Amino acid sequence: MSAQGDQQAWTRHRRQVFEVKEQALHAAREAEHQKATATIREAVARFREAGIPPIPLRAKPYTGSGTIRTELEGWYLKRDRSLAVDTEGRYYVMRVAGGLRARLRGATPEPALAPLVVGRGARDGDSFDLEELLQMRFEDPVRP
Repeated sequence: MSAQGDQQAWTRHRRQVFEVKEQALHAAREAEHQKATATIREAVARFREAGIPPIPLRAKPYTGSGTIRTELEGWYLKRDRSLAVDTEGRYYVMRVAGGLRARLRGATPEPALAPLVVGRGARDGDSFDLEELLQMRFEDPVRP
């Protein structure tokens, strides 16, 4: 086999290894999301049973100050209102583009893949198990 053939074989092998790792990471993330979503839906049911009503959710712009109206209702997970769950049990990072159109018409954040550990990799004290965070909001909900 020529040097060029060896290089092509090595490149092909590396690409295959990368694709397999990428697929495994995607599958693990999807499995985590499914478990987290089940946990969120159980918490939503608990919020409702305890009489903790959903509130209108507002998003923060990526840049600038203030908040932007959304059509979502649910519960904030963090006091700074950066994370929330809606009444359907979907998880949201409450950040949106904050242009004039969004400020006038409102914005619609996209649901994100729900993690089992919120803030993974953040500074000490900035990451929480999802169940722990939901329990904190059950005991002390963020009010409108």
